[in-house]
Amino acid sequence: MNNTTNFSPSGKAHGTPTIAGIQQIGIGIPDVHEAFDWYRIHFGMDIPIFEEAAEANLMLPYTGGKPHQRHAILAINMAGGGGFEIWQYTSRVPQPCSFELQLGDFGFYCTRMKSKDVKASYEFLKSKNVNIISGLTKDVAGNDTFYLRDPWNNLFQIVIGDTWFGTGKQLTGGPSGCMIGVSDMDRSMRFYADILGYDTVIYDQTGVFDDFKNLPSGKLKMRRVLLGHSAPRVGAFSQLLGASQIELVKTYERSPRKIFENRFWGDQGFIHLCFDISNQSAMKERCTSKGYPYTVDSGEKFDMGEAAGHFSYIEDPDGALIEFVETKKIPILKKLGWYLDLRKRDATKPLPNWMLKALRFNRVKD
Repeated sequence: MNNTTNFSPSGKAHGTPTIAGIQQIGIGIPDVHEAFDWYRIHFGMDIPIFEEAAEANLMLPYTGGKPHQRHAILAINMAGGGGFEIWQYTSRVPQPCSFELQLGDFGFYCTRMKSKDVKASYEFLKSKNVNIISGLTKDVAGNDTFYLRDPWNNLFQIVIGDTWFGTGKQLTGGPSGCMIGVSDMDRSMRFYADILGYDTVIYDQTGVFDDFKNLPSGKLKMRRVLLGHSAPRVGAFSQLLGASQIELVKTYERSPRKIFENRFWGDQGFIHLCFDISNQSAMKERCTSKGYPYTVDSGEKFDMGEAAGHFSYIEDPDGALIEFVETKKIPILKKLGWYLDLRKRDATKPLPNWMLKALRFNRVKD
C-alpha cells in the first residue's frame, strides 16, 4: 500500500513529526502493584520508569466528565520493545467488560509480545501455570505463536521478535504491537499508514484460522491484515522500542461490540496504544488534516512524578485511543539523581545505547 502523506520518520522536513516507536500499552488494572509483580515475573517487565499517584484531570472526555484519582507505573523490559503503563483507579472501582470479548470486537483486543524463542517462552510460562489458551500453534506466516491470559483476563499473543536491545530477565521483550478489531478494513489501513507509518502489508488473508480456533468467535470467518512500517523508526528511544506491527481484524459472521462501550478509559483492559514522538504541533496538524483531531492535549508541561512530557490523544476510526507522548525528562539512574532532559538534543538521533542500558540499575528484583 502507498503512504499518501509522504511519511518522513527522519523528521528532517519542516513540520514533520518523528515516531520513535510504541512507547507503551496502557493496561487498566484493579491492583497496580500486584500487576507489576506479575508482569515482572512472567514477562520481564521489571524496570519502572515512573510510579505516581495523582489525579487524572485531563482525560475528562473519557472519564465521565470528572477527574479521578489514579496510581500508575510505567514498566519496561531491557531486552527492548514498548512498555506497560499499568494504571489503576483509586477513586472508583475499575470496571471489567460486562460481556465476553470476542475476536473482531472494536478496539485493542490483544497485545503482541515478542520473544527470542517462542517455544521456550511457551514452556517457561506453562511451568508457571499461566493460563495458556491456545497451545503452541502457527500464525498466518508459519511462525510459532501462542495466546495466554493474565490473571485479569487480558489477552496476549507471543510472537517471534527480530529486533532486540539489551539483556532482559526473560525470553520475551516488551510489546511489539497489538491486535485491533475494526469495522472498515480499508479505512483503518489508511489511518494506521497515514498517521502512524504502518504502510507495509505483511499479509492480508480472509478465512478461518488455526491459531484463532481457541479464541472466542475464533472459528468464524475473519479478514486479518498484518501491517509493518517500511521506514525504520527514529528518535531518542528508537533503538530501545524497536520495530512493531499492527494486526487489524474484521469479522463477517457476527455483530461486533466496542470493547470499552459504557465504560471509562482506565477501566480494566487495554486502554490505549501510545507512541513516543517529537514535534507535537506537527503531529497535531497531521492528525487534523486527516480528519482525526486531538481529543485531549496536555499542553507543553505535564509531570508524571519522575518523568515529564507533553501528551495527546486521538481516536482511531472505531474509537480506540491512540496516545502521543513527547518525552521531556526521564530518570536514567534514580539513586544518583541522574535525569535526562531531552529538550536540548536533536529529536531524530537515538540516545547512546550505554545511556539507555543504565536503566537496568533501576531493575526491581525478587
